[in-house]
Amino acid sequence: MKPTLLVLAAGMGSRYGGLKQMDGLGPNGETIIDYSIYDAVQAGFGKVVYIVREYFKAQMEEVVKEKYSHVKCVDGTPLEFQFVTQELNKIPEGFTLNPEREKPWGTAHAVLMAKDVIKEPFAVINGDDYYGKESFRIIADWLRAHENTQGVYSLVGFELDNTLSESGGVSRGIGTADENGMLTHVEEHHKIAKEADGKVYGENAAGQKVELGAKALCSMNMWGFTPDYFAKSEEIFKGFLQKNIGELKAEFYIPYVVDCMIKDKSAKTELLSTPSRWFGVTFKEDRPGVVAKFQEFADKGVYPSPLYTK
Repeated sequence: MKPTLLVLAAGMGSRYGGLKQMDGLGPNGETIIDYSIYDAVQAGFGKVVYIVREYFKAQMEEVVKEKYSHVKCVDGTPLEFQFVTQELNKIPEGFTLNPEREKPWGTAHAVLMAKDVIKEPFAVINGDDYYGKESFRIIADWLRAHENTQGVYSLVGFELDNTLSESGGVSRGIGTADENGMLTHVEEHHKIAKEADGKVYGENAAGQKVELGAKALCSMNMWGFTPDYFAKSEEIFKGFLQKNIGELKAEFYIPYVVDCMIKDKSAKTELLSTPSRWFGVTFKEDRPGVVAKFQEFADKGVYPSPLYTK
């Protein structure tokens, strides 16, 4: 079984100032997604599904066709690609969208857009985050081992202080696990940053400023799911919309969905640890450091340069 990689690439890049998904950061213009797909293929993934917005779907499809049409999976078969769009009006029947709303519904809504094209275990990643080779091997092994299971999912957790940006506050889902390595709680925090006293602070779901453990394991949206996730998530989305359909900024996050499932015992989530270090381009000020890191990878032979050759 070859798992599928679901890439969340619908974000408009408002904080970054442009389409991060298209930004060439590697020595030969490689994007972060290019590196993720390279690592995923090496780990045994067989299909990539992009979640995009309609206004840049055609551009993304053209880029993918040009870059990856020759890429083969580890078994020698061509790597498959599909594109699905996330739009505000793609919500369950019976709900009326607030015409003033412009903000997307969030990451868990984006994942739901792929329910008709994914029938196998799949991993979810952000298109603008670098996760590292080992992270993809870990999640791929987990997905293959859970091909015939239901109600058990996984999260690749990163230490919080390894995921911060020097350019501004970030949002992270902070996880808590029991003695068996299963998540007991995951809560989205915003405006997370290290302050002058050397400690890490953020705002919890209630908007309160709280101190966070620097080594707390957090979600960088690298999740492992089996297809039964879609039906469970859709029911939770309906409940979310009943409370928030009129809101202009409320978002439906993956950590919120997973936390709901933990609380109602409809699913368990295993916390997987990775030695990889995360980095990404949350803000445009992050860009020079990421460019330097990819150049270092090329200089040390961690990746071929150029990454893809026809």
